Amino acid sequence: MKSFTKENVPAEVFDLYDNYVHSRISRRQFLDKASRYAVGAMTASAMLDFLSPNYSTAQQIQHGDPRISEEYITYESPKGASEMRALLCLPDDATDPLPGVVVVHENRGLNPHIEDVCRRVALAGYLSLAPDALTPFGGYPGNDDEGRQLQRQRDRSEMLEDFIAGFQYLKPHEQCTGHVGVVGFCFGGWISNMMATRLDDLGAAVPFYGSQPDAELVPQITAPLLLHFAEHDQWVNAGWPAYEEALKKHNKDYTAYIYEGLQHGFHNDTTPRFDPEGAQLAWTRTIAFLDEHLK
Repeated sequence: MKSFTKENVPAEVFDLYDNYVHSRISRRQFLDKASRYAVGAMTASAMLDFLSPNYSTAQQIQHGDPRISEEYITYESPKGASEMRALLCLPDDATDPLPGVVVVHENRGLNPHIEDVCRRVALAGYLSLAPDALTPFGGYPGNDDEGRQLQRQRDRSEMLEDFIAGFQYLKPHEQCTGHVGVVGFCFGGWISNMMATRLDDLGAAVPFYGSQPDAELVPQITAPLLLHFAEHDQWVNAGWPAYEEALKKHNKDYTAYIYEGLQHGFHNDTTPRFDPEGAQLAWTRTIAFLDEHLK
């Protein structure tokens, strides 16, 4: 086989990779289980390399783009990590205050992809803030494997407090209108859902393939929700029916989309799970939703 494509990697290997990146199996277990699908040059190790993010080749908006003003800032998080580091971005030509968006990373810290997404949000006309939950360890370590290991050492509830503190930093910011929403991916999707249960002044929440809060927390939600799911994402999707039932029961404002044929992580353009059409559609819907509720 001369080269890999997402079409010639078996679907079962994508499922194994999903289990690996969510720490349900170890690297060794992935390699052992994936080896049964190995053919010729398509070894288990080669498949893992192929499926892993390549941040150097997929940046839509590069660091230093002249259309964006960006800086790393710190803010206090007394109930979480005490102090957090984050990327703060806004359009370079902004003169008046803008609505704000907290951008929440996956389960590996503030990697280059999420920094890119933070810049995309700013380019859409927002003051965007992307905190790094790995701040207590010195920040994202430069590779996802180590990032996942470090993030597993943190308490999820404390990390939630860190992102809530990010919202509280952004809302009164002199360059913010005070209307603030949240967009999150995977772990960040769970954070987005949970922030909606905690903040009665949250303007909008957009979880991408995020796990759900307990049903008893749903009555506390006041923000409108836009939820994106991949069809082939059994672990996240298993909790959706109960969540939707609770949202309906309590008359919450929500819109949900399930993207047929797509994998968990389909918006991340640094991996083969990326789907250009699905990602573009989800992003167009996201910006339209934020514009409707925050501007």
